[in-house]
Amino acid sequence: MFRLQGSKTLAVDLTGDAVKAKNGSMVAYDGRMTFKKMTGGGEGLRGMVTRRLTGEQMTVMEVSGQGTCYLADRASEISLVSLHGDKLYVEASNLLATDSGLRTGTTFTGLRGGASGNGLFTTTVEGTGQAAIMSDGEAVVLRVSPQYPLMVDPGAYIAHQGRLQQQLQSGVNFRTLMGEGSGEAFQMRFEGDGLVYVQPSERNTVGGDV
Repeated sequence: MFRLQGSKTLAVDLTGDAVKAKNGSMVAYDGRMTFKKMTGGGEGLRGMVTRRLTGEQMTVMEVSGQGTCYLADRASEISLVSLHGDKLYVEASNLLATDSGLRTGTTFTGLRGGASGNGLFTTTVEGTGQAAIMSDGEAVVLRVSPQYPLMVDPGAYIAHQGRLQQQLQSGVNFRTLMGEGSGEAFQMRFEGDGLVYVQPSERNTVGGDV
């Protein structure tokens, strides 16, 4: 259903089924399509309320019909993630679309409040199917193994999947190690077995430049 048209446009081939996509991300379509705005993005009232309280905003639309719909957002690079009954944790601002075989919701992360605008909750995508995630620059996929934990700048973090434990460590970051940072800063530490997606650009964080 999902295929990339270049690196910055997602082509979604529909045959009477539906997908969820970031609201306003449609740039073109052919065939017969219906667009319906959905409030929240999570499953049911609980997901809607959770997002409203935590600021984990993901205004989505449901696209259904027959034909091809083309999605893009601010010329961001797009990567496809295949799920086989597992779960993807992704920042709401980096999620472009999910196919009909996947469910979206929210989960409490608690330890990762360092990235501004992301709150203490993050978006979850689970089931069997494909998700399209976005990044500022081409995303880098990093493997985490039990022998090799991974440290990530919160401003560069996009998503992760697999059997991973996540912690937020304060007081140090990559730039303060080089004497270029100021104030309290954070690192994200991942342990276990899985994949972490990062972008070669950084958001602003509450700890200042990270």
